[in-house]
Amino acid sequence: MEDEIINRVAQSKLITFNLEDYYPEGERKVLDIADWLYEGFILREKEFRAHVEAHDWTAYQDAYVALQCSSDAIVPGWAFMLVASKLQPYAKKVVQGSLQDLETALYQPILEQLDVTEFTDKPVIIKGCSHKPVPENAYLMAVARIQEVAKSVMYGEACSSVPLFKRKK
Repeated sequence: MEDEIINRVAQSKLITFNLEDYYPEGERKVLDIADWLYEGFILREKEFRAHVEAHDWTAYQDAYVALQCSSDAIVPGWAFMLVASKLQPYAKKVVQGSLQDLETALYQPILEQLDVTEFTDKPVIIKGCSHKPVPENAYLMAVARIQEVAKSVMYGEACSSVPLFKRKK
């Protein structure tokens, strides 16, 4: 049959790497300490410690927590450390920063420990579109790990990819 349509993508040795497959499941929460500061800007130790002691830490059970201060206050490091010490028995992970910072911190150990042997001397495409909040830094970490062994690395979809790296012969 001369007019047979052949799916060349399915027949290729191209490996698709999808960062969503490595997404750590679990609830994400933001803890903003701005409300615990006097007028949102001044940390008064006694009042701050009272807020910390009165807070319900069980609400963060098995959650990933981004600890931040949304005001422009200058918050001493010990304040974040104190809050983190209270979260430690409950939260899976605590980072100081935004949800984006949290997602990056979750992906980093996963990608550092990624077994890349299956990509050795193969063309790899890092899937671009995701339905989960994959941070931009995860894509940077992924390409760094994968290009160590891959023949080539592309970004996007098999039908419309952007070349990023090609090993020299």
